[in-house]
Amino acid sequence: MTTFVDRVVLHASAGSGGHGCASIHREKFKPLGGPDGGDGGDGGDVVLVVDPQVTTLLDYHHGPHRHADNGKPGQGSNRDGANGTTLVLPVPDGTVVTTLDGEVLADLVGAGATYVIAQGGRGGLGNAALASTKRKAPGFALLGEPGTARDVVLELKTVADIALVGFPSAGKSSLVGALSAAKPKIADYPFTTLVPNLGVVEAGEVRFTVADVPGLIPGASEGKGLGLEFLRHVERCAALVHVLDCATLDPGRDPLSDLDVIEAELASYGGLQDRPRLVALNKVDVPEARDLADMVRPELEARGLEVVEVSAASREGLRELSFAMARVVARARAEAPAVEVTRTVLRPRPVKGPEFSVTPEGDFFRVLGEKPWRWVRQTDFSNDEAVGYLADRLAKLGVEEELVAKGATPGSTVVIGEGDQAVVFDWEPTVETGAELLHGPRGSDLRLEPEPRRRR
Repeated sequence: MTTFVDRVVLHASAGSGGHGCASIHREKFKPLGGPDGGDGGDGGDVVLVVDPQVTTLLDYHHGPHRHADNGKPGQGSNRDGANGTTLVLPVPDGTVVTTLDGEVLADLVGAGATYVIAQGGRGGLGNAALASTKRKAPGFALLGEPGTARDVVLELKTVADIALVGFPSAGKSSLVGALSAAKPKIADYPFTTLVPNLGVVEAGEVRFTVADVPGLIPGASEGKGLGLEFLRHVERCAALVHVLDCATLDPGRDPLSDLDVIEAELASYGGLQDRPRLVALNKVDVPEARDLADMVRPELEARGLEVVEVSAASREGLRELSFAMARVVARARAEAPAVEVTRTVLRPRPVKGPEFSVTPEGDFFRVLGEKPWRWVRQTDFSNDEAVGYLADRLAKLGVEEELVAKGATPGSTVVIGEGDQAVVFDWEPTVETGAELLHGPRGSDLRLEPEPRRRR
């Protein structure tokens, strides 16, 4: 059974906004008391939040589809609909959010770090909010906007200071267990460790975390063994510790060749060339292993590597190793750029270019722009008055003037938007709409006009 997952594809969809309500206040002796339709509620967002208690992405492996609540529709008597509840998804510290194409969207490090994956749709206005001096009793309301849907990749990169790397059964998990209070699974067969193990180590006044990477083998960077799946967990580490097995019985293997193989795999993976290296010659409690460690140590030191002979079983050399790692961590923290606390100033984002565009395409004209597309999604096309209100908004924005400038004539085919959801209609700039065949200017209601206006 899978118990650890560090990469998933998450399908998140925010809640849609609730529709506005078209309602007329009615009392005794007041058949037309005025519009009182409430606004629809906003849809809920989908938000990722770093939770220190979460260590795996397993929940999203079993349930990759997540949907936030929709906003509630408005009601009569000026009652607004409730907003949809924001869906908060806890993720481990060190989660990287990317698109399916690999573009990094967010790197969530630190408890409480958040990122909004999908934005909820805005609720539609009720007819009470749409009323004006020219449109006293709107017989329509705006529809709620659909929430955004997004597919993202969540990758967990362990936040640790020191990474232990080496061949399977080199003793990495044993060292983590001996250096810290962690209790990793340890057995005498290769690939016992299937997930990175983390432990907290204290050496003097320095406190740091140590993680072991499940056994690397030749070809790990190309997908062999388990290394490719877990090499991402060493990317955040301040230093790498090569755990070399001095008591291996495998023919053709020795600490020097093991080091060369692991370094070749790290170089193939890339991005780790600047990390300091330490070498831990492990299992020196075995007499033959100690002799081998004494033989290879001078050559390793000649390569400029700091070498420590250790044994997880007898705990020999562990104190020296922990202080060597602490020195590297302290140096890395001292060299890290200082984080300046700055005051966040919010400024409106300037609008670049026109709010819409009209482009002739063959035998039709295409209208693109955030406002026209949002207005189209808010329109109930089964209501003639709502369609007239949309036409008024487009005309006020300048769409009709631009259509004329581009050569459009009454009856020309106009397309607003792109893809399958685009709206297609025949353009009639002089069309008037009204309620119940009482013709008048768009958005007006002759029933509410003064009596002299209704005389023939």
